[in-house]
Amino acid sequence: MSGILDSVNQRTQLVGQNRLELLTFRLAGRQRYGINVFKVKEVLQCPKLTSMPNSHRLVKGIAHIRGNTVSVIDLNLAIGGRPTTDIEKSFVVIAEFNRTIQAFLVNSVERIVNMHWEAILPPPEGAGKANYLTAVTTIDNEMVEILDVEKILAEIAPVDETMDASISEEISRAEQEKPIVRRILIADDSRVARKQIERAIASLDFEVISVIDGKEAYEKLVEMAAEGSIYDQISMVISDIEMPEMDGYTLTAEIRRNPDLKDLHVILHSSLSGVFNQAMVERVGANTFIAKFNPEEFGNAVKSAFTN
Repeated sequence: MSGILDSVNQRTQLVGQNRLELLTFRLAGRQRYGINVFKVKEVLQCPKLTSMPNSHRLVKGIAHIRGNTVSVIDLNLAIGGRPTTDIEKSFVVIAEFNRTIQAFLVNSVERIVNMHWEAILPPPEGAGKANYLTAVTTIDNEMVEILDVEKILAEIAPVDETMDASISEEISRAEQEKPIVRRILIADDSRVARKQIERAIASLDFEVISVIDGKEAYEKLVEMAAEGSIYDQISMVISDIEMPEMDGYTLTAEIRRNPDLKDLHVILHSSLSGVFNQAMVERVGANTFIAKFNPEEFGNAVKSAFTN
């Protein structure tokens, strides 16, 4: 197990080619789950946990890992299952989400599987625990569920979505000098993330067109462009990076290759922060990258499209 992630740093070339690698794991049952390897920092046998008074019911305890104190979230309990009891035989998957390091308690960790985003599909209607799924795929003829970790984290620590009123005022001043199309297309597979973005955009007095992945976003853009100039219909695209069927990097690259779309302003928005994303922004031609979810940074990124 200690060597399962030794080569993660060599896998970054997959990003931008509509490919990813999933680390598969199990909770209390036979169902398999997956998490993008690029978000995983480490996998460990569960260390000793210390209970904290008044902590959220999903937090099993805190652990001291590599000199840091990390909250350990009982993932099985978080998706509606029973609390994990056999702690000593469990593992923690340490991952980066929304600028913080999180540890997720799981029963077992299996292997890393190289996948194409086209094989990652939106969850079917009526699927079990669908409220906590962003996608599903099939590995070895077995369904693998990809959880909406952002929804779980939002339940534990809700995000302050308040935005400074001055951002909207500056956009309105810019509009006096040059007309602004007050409609934005957003693409995100997380229901929680979509709602956060929708509310933020609405607070800036923009209309939202919302889709659940890059493929749907690109098809919508092509459909709109066939009806008239895309620049008269929307002012920008705000896209998540990790999405079923087509990721945000590939979506951006497709937009830049299409002569009817190539000048659209594109903001990439991801729960995974870090300098690597900045390099990929330049590689695929996005205008900006922002990590989820800081309302001030989000608002300023939108504003910059009209004021710079």
